[in-house]
Amino acid sequence: MQIKKAEFLTSGVDFNSFPEEGVPEFVFCGRSNVGKSSFINMLVNRKSLARTSSNPGKTQTINFYHINDSFYFVDVPGYGYAKVSKSLKATFGKMIEMYMKDRKSLRLVFLLVDFRHKPSEDDIMMYKFLKYYNRKVVVIATKSDKVKNSERRACKDTIINALELDSNDRLVITSSEKREGLGEVLTILDNELELFTGSKIEE
Repeated sequence: MQIKKAEFLTSGVDFNSFPEEGVPEFVFCGRSNVGKSSFINMLVNRKSLARTSSNPGKTQTINFYHINDSFYFVDVPGYGYAKVSKSLKATFGKMIEMYMKDRKSLRLVFLLVDFRHKPSEDDIMMYKFLKYYNRKVVVIATKSDKVKNSERRACKDTIINALELDSNDRLVITSSEKREGLGEVLTILDNELELFTGSKIEE
C-alpha cells in the first residue's frame, strides 16, 4: 500500500458527530504521550496531519482522517495522564468505550505501547477490553530507536508477557524517527482492506 492522500475530516464525541458507517476504520489508541500522532504521521508520510504535542492529554475528541478517499484513520484520546481531571477522564473513558464496543465500521485497533517500558495497567486493561469484545488488535511498540539493540529482546518479551500475547497475536516494533515497522503496518492495512472488500462482495 502507498498512502497518497490524507486529510483531516472531522472530530466528534458521540455517534451523532461521527461520519456515517460503511467506510473501513482503523483506530489508534494508547496512553498519553505514547506517540500516536507521530505514528499516524509516519504512516501517511506527513509531518503534521495529526498534531503532536509535548503536553500529554491534548487530544480530547475522536478525530477522523480520510485516507486515500477510501478509509479512515481514527485517533482517540490518550489515557492514563495524571493531570487530566477525573471528570474528563470519565468522559474520555465513556466516549472510547462507546466507540470501541458499538462502531460497526471499525476493522482493526492499533494499540500503542512504549517499547522502552512494561505496559501499564491501563494498557493491559485496554487490551483485555478489546479482546473481550472480539476486536482485532495489533500491538504497536513505539520509540524503538530509543532502545539499545542488546535490550530489544528483553523489551519485546516484557510486552508479550505483560499483555499475555500468544502466537496468534500481532506485535509490531516501530520507530517514527527511523520509520521502522512502516512496511509491515501498511501490509496489515492492505490485508484488512482486502478482507473488507471481499466481505462486501459476498454480501
